[in-house]
Amino acid sequence: MSLSPGDAAPDFTLPTDGDGAVTLSALKGGAVVVYFYPKDNTPGCTKEAEAFRDMEGDFAAANTKIIGISKDSVARHDKFKAKFSLNFTLAADEEGEVCEKFGIWVEKNLYGRKYMGIERSTFLIDKTGAIQEIWRKVRVKGHVEKVLDAAKAL
Repeated sequence: MSLSPGDAAPDFTLPTDGDGAVTLSALKGGAVVVYFYPKDNTPGCTKEAEAFRDMEGDFAAANTKIIGISKDSVARHDKFKAKFSLNFTLAADEEGEVCEKFGIWVEKNLYGRKYMGIERSTFLIDKTGAIQEIWRKVRVKGHVEKVLDAAKAL
């Protein structure tokens, strides 16, 4: 599935860290950043999570919530969140259904080896549930600042 700005964001309900749950449609009324990342406790994913953590207050001031999603379990998310003092929701998409809905479960290539994995991607969803911006194949450096600028412009 290929999503574009202007499309309605696919709704989902996923388990989260702290034995919680998050439903995207329940967050209407404010903007939401949904960012997909490959794996907890890996270098790039940790840097990205720390950048969102450090700017969470700026996102809150822009009436924007942050949800990080990977295929890791809730237990792994709990450890990752505690280890790096993350201050936003981490959702577990262990079956990959939400990854499929957002079109970020893709064939990847590492040193000639092909495999399926999460394409590091970020979606900015407005208060009505429409996708406003999509960043695919994200490079971590400077990315969170770009997302914040776009959230402030909503």
